[in-house]
Amino acid sequence: MLQEKMLKNAMKNNYIVPAFNFANFEILRGIIDASIELKSPIILQVSESAMNYFTDDLLSGIIQGIRKIKHPISIHLDHGKSFEVVKRAIKLGFDSVMIDGSILSYSDNVKLTKKVVKYAHSRGIFVEGELGVLSVADDDALKSNNARFTNPEQAKEFVALTGVDSLAVSIGTNHGVNKYIGEAKIHYDILRKIEKEIPNIPIVLHGASLVEPKYVETINSYGGKIEKAIGNLNLLKNAYKTHISKINMDTDFRLAVTASTRKYLSVHPEKYNPRDYGKDNINSVIECAKFRITKICHSQNKVK
Repeated sequence: MLQEKMLKNAMKNNYIVPAFNFANFEILRGIIDASIELKSPIILQVSESAMNYFTDDLLSGIIQGIRKIKHPISIHLDHGKSFEVVKRAIKLGFDSVMIDGSILSYSDNVKLTKKVVKYAHSRGIFVEGELGVLSVADDDALKSNNARFTNPEQAKEFVALTGVDSLAVSIGTNHGVNKYIGEAKIHYDILRKIEKEIPNIPIVLHGASLVEPKYVETINSYGGKIEKAIGNLNLLKNAYKTHISKINMDTDFRLAVTASTRKYLSVHPEKYNPRDYGKDNINSVIECAKFRITKICHSQNKVK
């Protein structure tokens, strides 16, 4: 399994495999170009909503095209919520799937994840599970202080019961652009305990977009309105020294292309061809991806 090889190599050699979501062609192109130039392995992630956006027939064609690129690229289902969407992704040709039963009860999460693992492994597909609840700062779970961090002892049991190949954990990161209420903090103390309990299992960190101020400021200066955007820029700089082997980023690329588009169309009001600002989008994504590959993941030059 390609992703298993990628993550095991990352664990052994102290780097992180970047797992970047793509929501359109420009983001996809920019991520691939950056990873090839920097000789970094890459995991391309597709959420269920992105699957619906592309449609199965077109996405299948995209996957076939990616397969022709001579570079280690794994295609991964991000946050699959049901057994049915996992089956759909495997049918489309994904290398790996994530089954996210984190909002379920512990017993139901175990049951669903175990079912997915049995189905996927029989077809040679790598499976990521999740234990603990990530959210966004506007969610009631965080406002009421009910967001759940991963229990290290329970993580060991969960892996043993389900047979997952990697585990996404909750240690303080969150999804979206508004990531924190109060102090921004990642609980590396919890992570260290998890590492001791599952030393041979690749750990995955979701909600890891940096939310760089430069993108938010550009968007807002050209008519946007993004408020309370707080990211992880200084919190993740040493993550590569831990057992985190895969790090997920999505919001950053949305911000990058939105900032690029707003600025381009404001500066060039006479333009109307999407390829004009699309080229700027691709270049913006390349810059965005390169920074994350080199400064957070340290995965450059890992492809021989």
